[in-house]
Amino acid sequence: MQGHAPTPDGQVADAAKDNWVDRWAPAATRPYLRLSRADRPIGTWLLLIPCWWGLALAILHDGQPRWEDAWIALGCAMGAWLMRGAGCTWNDITDRDFDGAVERTRSRPIPSGQTSVRGAIIWMGAQALAALAILLTFNTTAIALGILALVPVVIYPFAKRFTWWPQAFLGLAFNWGALLAWAAHTGTLHPAPMILYVAGIVWTLFYDTIYAHQDAEDDALIGIKSTARLFGDNSPQWLRRFLVSTVLLMALAVFWALLPGANPLVLALALIGCWAMGVHMTWQLRRFDPENVPRLLRLFQSNRDAGLIPLVFLCIAILI
Repeated sequence: MQGHAPTPDGQVADAAKDNWVDRWAPAATRPYLRLSRADRPIGTWLLLIPCWWGLALAILHDGQPRWEDAWIALGCAMGAWLMRGAGCTWNDITDRDFDGAVERTRSRPIPSGQTSVRGAIIWMGAQALAALAILLTFNTTAIALGILALVPVVIYPFAKRFTWWPQAFLGLAFNWGALLAWAAHTGTLHPAPMILYVAGIVWTLFYDTIYAHQDAEDDALIGIKSTARLFGDNSPQWLRRFLVSTVLLMALAVFWALLPGANPLVLALALIGCWAMGVHMTWQLRRFDPENVPRLLRLFQSNRDAGLIPLVFLCIAILI
């Protein structure tokens, strides 16, 4: 496929205006940073937040915060940036022909001709190796989980070709950090982070269905599957189910991690955080309009705040 003309200065169409990549990054690095979505940080937040959920819940379960938890939190942040970048680069390599046929994505670096596939592969490998170096500082269980996380990352870009539920595969990849960060703190797994992982997957179904409605018409023309196309006019009902399920599963993870013997105030704070996240998701649902593309993007981006809400309450509970 012939490359489409890039936007002025190569800016990606759905990137925020005046983002730091387009304003400050050296010109030679911009195509690669755009491959990593460094000009759109919301994805890094959505990958990182479940890591911090898992770490905070593990600390509450263990009752033993340690100095190395600060490194786990920082390592997860750096790893999320790197692996989100590597995953997005892989996604753009595999989707380069599809991206060229969709209005919102045709300005991405590969279909617009800003970088070659070979250059993208080298960049993806560099990011993955840097993330591996961070992962190797964790314990053996966390390292094994981190390597296993590559399976859903590799599969995800192809999911839209064979299932109407590619958002579920995104959830499998994006919420793995809940398991990894718990294991990095405790050295083992437990039912609580597994339930938290499922809660995160359902949350991803919520926010990425909203996101997918931006491209529903183009996706239909080129045969790309998504939950937005599958649900159609029934999307509000499905979003409501995902909302309720997210809150209930997160609350169940809290119960499983803290009972028996939990401090009642700690337990209450953790559960209030789950409920408050549900309030934010309810606000999103009430504003959902599949025909209003700018609003769809804003609602999707607001899930950074939605995910940080329970984290704040968990952190307060740790300090008690």
